[in-house]
Amino acid sequence: MSQSTVGFRPTAEERRLLDEIARKGMSTSDALRRGLHLVAHEQWLDQARADAEMLREENLNDEPDAW
Repeated sequence: MSQSTVGFRPTAEERRLLDEIARKGMSTSDALRRGLHLVAHEQWLDQARADAEMLREENLNDEPDAW
């Protein structure tokens, strides 16, 4: 995989958060990576909840056995 650079212009609050995170030993890149993974996980959870809501009336006892 080739590396690429992504531009990011933090607000004053975001800069403060990144500085605080850096003082605790995490690099800016690692903090942003972790944030991206958290957003992806939140989206996955949102989709899982929507799927569960859509299927909540499904009764697997009404389905024929697969074996």
